[in-house]
Amino acid sequence: MTKSFRLAFCGIATALCTLLMFLTGIISIGTYAFPALAGVLLIAVVIEFGKSWAWLVYVAVSVLSLFLAGDKEAVVLFILFFGYYPILKAQIEKIHNRVAAYILKFSVFNVSMVACFFLSIKLLSVPEDSFTVAGIYLPWVFLLIGNIIFAVYDYALSLLVVSYFQRFHPYFRKWSK
Repeated sequence: MTKSFRLAFCGIATALCTLLMFLTGIISIGTYAFPALAGVLLIAVVIEFGKSWAWLVYVAVSVLSLFLAGDKEAVVLFILFFGYYPILKAQIEKIHNRVAAYILKFSVFNVSMVACFFLSIKLLSVPEDSFTVAGIYLPWVFLLIGNIIFAVYDYALSLLVVSYFQRFHPYFRKWSK
């Protein structure tokens, strides 16, 4: 496989991820969904070309999203979690101790989400008191619910990797020769 083919494929992946990030400014529900979908596209890059090419795509999408995406909260989510997690997931799942792997996955998620929260307050000027309703500080509730959703997301990513290997990888190998 030539470098020009790899570069072209990664350029297309970058363009698709950036398009999804651009759509966050147009479709309001996309704040959480589109960064997650953009990260999912990196699975193919990791499988076909390795982590180093996937990191390059992640950096390119992150920089382009800063300039092109309308929803900066979505950009923060992509940069601090959804963009690199599919790449990191491949590394974490090489750990043979499943309990340690899950602790690491959930630690990465929680640290990333707390960082997203504070960056949103500091950089995007979201008022912190807007997260309190009836005396309940909602970020803790969101983090608890987010951990449940993350477990589903992580499992779905695993299923997507298996599905990609079964359905698309053989065709990709034939096509890329």
